[in-house]
Order: sequence, then C-alpha cells, then structure tokens
Amino acid sequence: MNNIENLTVKLNENDNVATALREINAGEITQDLESKNIIPKGHKIALRKIVKGQKIIKYDQLIGIASKDILPGEHVHVENTNFQSTDHDYEFSTSVKLPNMIEPEKRATFKGYKRQNGKVGTRNYIGILTSVNCSATAAKNIAEAFDEEKLSKFPNVDGVVSFTHGTGCGMADSGDGFDALQRVLLGYIQHPNLAGILLIGLGCEANQIKFLMDAFNLNENPFFKTMTLQDMGGLRKTIKAGIKCIDDMLPEVNSIERTDQSVEHLSVALQCGGSDAWSGITSNPSLGHAADLIVKKWWYCNFGRNTRNLWCRTHANKKGHFS
Repeated sequence: MNNIENLTVKLNENDNVATALREINAGEITQDLESKNIIPKGHKIALRKIVKGQKIIKYDQLIGIASKDILPGEHVHVENTNFQSTDHDYEFSTSVKLPNMIEPEKRATFKGYKRQNGKVGTRNYIGILTSVNCSATAAKNIAEAFDEEKLSKFPNVDGVVSFTHGTGCGMADSGDGFDALQRVLLGYIQHPNLAGILLIGLGCEANQIKFLMDAFNLNENPFFKTMTLQDMGGLRKTIKAGIKCIDDMLPEVNSIERTDQSVEHLSVALQCGGSDAWSGITSNPSLGHAADLIVKKWWYCNFGRNTRNLWCRTHANKKGHFS
C-alpha cells in the first residue's frame, strides 16, 4: 500500500494541505488519509479538516480561505477556496540568517569598472534609451551604425546597444504604469554595465524626459546626453545627431579601464522559469541551493587554504571551470 511520502509532499509542518506527486485516485489510501476524490498531479489535498473561513496553509504561508468545510482527503481547489484581503502579515524574509561575512580586506577581487555612483560593472557598454515608443526607430538606427569595424578602434568599449519599449506616448502621466516606466528607465541609466547613456524622446509624449530628470535629480554630463525628435527636426536629423553624440562619447568611455574591485559587487540573478504548483518545490529551492554552491565553491578556492588546491583540482576541468 502506498504511503503519504510516495503520493504527496508536505512542505512545512504547519501546512494543512499537501501536493500530489502524481494523480491520486478516489479512495486511494495515503497513510491514514483516504482520498475523497481524484487529486490531479500538482494539486492540493487536505491533510485535516479545514472549516469554512479557516486559512489554507502551504509553504507555511496563507494561500487562500476555505469557502466551505473541507474534509481530510478532499481536493483543495477553486471550488472550495476563496481569495480575499486579510490581516495576514507577509513580512519579507523573516527566517533569513545573515552569514558570517568575510572582512573587507580579505575578500577576493575581480577586474571591474568602478562608476561614479559607487556601483561596479563587469561590462563597458554605451546604451541608447527611449522615453517613448515613438523614438525607438531612431535609437535602433543609431546603435546599428556602430558595427564591429567601427568599434574596433575602441577596445575598452563592449558595444553600443539600444533599449526600447512600447509605451510612453499617450499613457497617463501619473499612476503605477507611469511610475514603473520611470523606475525602469532610471535603472538602465544607473546600471553599472552602461558607461554612457543617450536618452531619446519624441518631445510631446506623456513620459517627458524633463519629468524623469527632475524626479530623480539627473543632469546631463559627458556620459549622459538627451535629445528629442522634435527639437532635432525629425527622424533623419535625430539619427545623425545621435551618431555624432555617440562618436563624441566613445573616446571617453574607452578611457575607462578595469580595476581591482571587491567581489561583494557581483550579483547572481536567478529565474525559476514559471510559477506553477512545482515552483516552490523544485525550481526555487534548486536555484537557491545552486547559489549556495556557487558561494561555497568560490570560498573554497579563495580562502580554503589547505583545502583550496585539493578541492579546485578535484572539481575544475581543463579550462578551469567548475563542474
């Protein structure tokens, strides 16, 4: 007879539901629990009685409210679950344990580009941004003018790239959408991998360049320039002016060289790939564990002393990459 470990997974001792590892048939016994109906793979089964109005708990988190009494072994899904505002406190990362940090002077270094705002980049790009979709064509044409042959004269410049989007024209000039667009643009402007920025607008869009600069106290400088199609006199003249602007910026960006920077400036980006019944069971924990291994392997190879050479010889391939 199958037991509950073979059929379901319970993620926290406080959970009152478990996730089916395969389709569970009605009447199938899972330890002391009998399935009342078919539980599709990845769906939830009640582990104990959940009365109407009681919280449904998974991952030790509130995921819904019982809309009616749910018996042990019943399928927990939209037919017996409500989603509503509650007074539940979703305070972030309450169980995080801070690591014992290595002293700054003992931390490893890498060759990076130190920016004026204190951030450190691993690349040295020039970015062409747009405040509105109407200036996307200009941005793309300017970036395409800087091919490998032209950039070969500037070995410290990784490339000239355009970043465009599909909004900004007739959008509301306040609210969540407007705020989100401005935050994204600011993120690119301040990104440490972009040494130089050219921001191009149309001139009459809701997302005015001046609004952005005033909101975040931005000022033009040799590494940050702006222009609009209407001020320049049209698309063709904007492209010509934009190419001239990047031509002037290239020697300045090329003069920036890599220097030793603390590894604390490096970030590891993680993406689970989707949010389904398995994200919190498989991909999210797996990515977290992978990040732990990256940090662990880096520590061994930089601070393991006696273990360093042995561990690195064991795990590094001929190219020096870790398995």
